[in-house]
Amino acid sequence: MYDLPSEEVGESGLPDEFHPLQATLLRLTFQPFTYPSEQVFSGMDLNIYYDPNNTRRYKRPDWFGVVGVPKLYEEQDLRLSYVIWQEGVNPFIVVELLSPSTQKEDLGEIEAEPDEPPTKW
Repeated sequence: MYDLPSEEVGESGLPDEFHPLQATLLRLTFQPFTYPSEQVFSGMDLNIYYDPNNTRRYKRPDWFGVVGVPKLYEEQDLRLSYVIWQEGVNPFIVVELLSPSTQKEDLGEIEAEPDEPPTKW
């Protein structure tokens, strides 16, 4: 198992079997008691657009949770992404699950190139 990983050569950071399980566990247990359940949103591998001055910049964490927004966008549609300047609420918590092949990036040990967005938050 450890000698033959499931990642393709040149495609580092692909999720392993545990990533969806861990994200599901986070979603099921992220229920802040001060907010009604319909005002708690969580996303897994969903783009978070964070810079209204550069609308192509986004991060795609393994999981994040937001309180104070409806589960459905405008209370009717599933979200295709999370756009902070449209929602008006920052994520309350963001989780990046470590991958052995991208551990240095996941831990923020790799510096971003000048004029580029940060590699990890």
